[in-house]
Amino acid sequence: MIGTHALLSKSIKFKKLGLVIVDEEQHFGVTHKEQLKMLREDVHVLTLTATPIPRTLQMAMSGLRELSVIQTPPVDRLAIRTYVAPWDPVVVREALLREHYRGGQSFVVAPRIADLAALEEFLRDEVPEVKAVTAHGQMSAGQVENRMSAFYDKKYDVLLSTTIVESGLDITSANTLIVHRADRFGLAQLYQLRGRVGRSKTRAYAYLTTTPDRSVTEGADKRLTVLANLDSLGAGFQLASHDLDIRGAGNLLGDEQSGHIKEVGFELYQSMLEEAILDRKSGGDERREEFTPQISVEAPILIPEAYVPDLDLRMGLYRRLGDLDDREGVEAFAAEMIDRFGKLPQETSNLLQIVETKINCRRAHVAKLDVGAKGAVVTFAPSGFPDLAGLLAYVERLKGQAKLRPDSKMIVSRDWPTGEARLNGALQISRGLMRVVAAGEAAPNN
Repeated sequence: MIGTHALLSKSIKFKKLGLVIVDEEQHFGVTHKEQLKMLREDVHVLTLTATPIPRTLQMAMSGLRELSVIQTPPVDRLAIRTYVAPWDPVVVREALLREHYRGGQSFVVAPRIADLAALEEFLRDEVPEVKAVTAHGQMSAGQVENRMSAFYDKKYDVLLSTTIVESGLDITSANTLIVHRADRFGLAQLYQLRGRVGRSKTRAYAYLTTTPDRSVTEGADKRLTVLANLDSLGAGFQLASHDLDIRGAGNLLGDEQSGHIKEVGFELYQSMLEEAILDRKSGGDERREEFTPQISVEAPILIPEAYVPDLDLRMGLYRRLGDLDDREGVEAFAAEMIDRFGKLPQETSNLLQIVETKINCRRAHVAKLDVGAKGAVVTFAPSGFPDLAGLLAYVERLKGQAKLRPDSKMIVSRDWPTGEARLNGALQISRGLMRVVAAGEAAPNN
């Protein structure tokens, strides 16, 4: 069955629905798409679009949906030359006449029906050489069809319309597009409109015009800049990625199709989402307990601004440190830092020690390590230490300097008067506990 939104009517029931294909997905709201999925619990859904909305793209990139990209253009298809500029009657006239004299047709698109009258007058007075016809959504279906058919049959040179021409038109002779007040259109809308021209082997031109006496908003300026820069064929996916960056990913569990994840931050949100997807795909099987050890040491721990002045670069280095998972990685990172920026400051050396300590603590199932001037308190993860016999032997080897409390915390009594001593103490405790775990894991194999 092929249809519009009418297929979602409550009066229509499907006997054995197996596949739903949604074409021009950007025209469907979140509610409609969820309704389509609910027609049958295990229905397969294939969505097709040149410009997926941010929410849909985010679902694909995060693994909730599979993604396939077609970037191969038809043979001999030429990229559309795109220009962004204030409305200039001389430029518009020249563009329309150039298309007319090479035997082609043009689209002039306005955001509102109210704008069409002024544009009709402009075409009549300034470009009398071309014949223009107007079409918009408030006309009757028969009237629109007659006018579109006449334009298709080349009885008119210019089609003046609203966004009703955004999709579904394939007129190979139409190769010039003028968009009036382009700042009022969305990024996907502009891309779809631009796709109405250049559908043959002829070079096509798109002019995105803004009002000359008023500055555009920051968001509109970003949209137009992106579209002007992405003039290659098959750029819909890159354009949708920019749309995701500009508008945000939306709410994957609600009906907002754009917007930012402000509550937890994007990277933490992505991490949580990835973990939830893995849990779902594994059928809910228990995976290894994940936690981030907390290390409390009174010592300066950072990458100083004087050492790495660029903020973005510093943040990138912090992120890379968070991804390290072994001692060799920390040592390689330290060597790279020295090679790029010079000798490590004490604060950065401290930071690398803390990173290695955290890696060891994660392996040793230590959730928290508090280190002070008189010793340390070790709090194990809820699952407990994996080798209790090995832990008791480790405490015994410390000869009175360590003991286990009834609440399963381990106390280490040592004098660490300086920050450097405390950092070194934390590192040695974490290494000792990690070796106990490693020995216990290797014992059955021996």
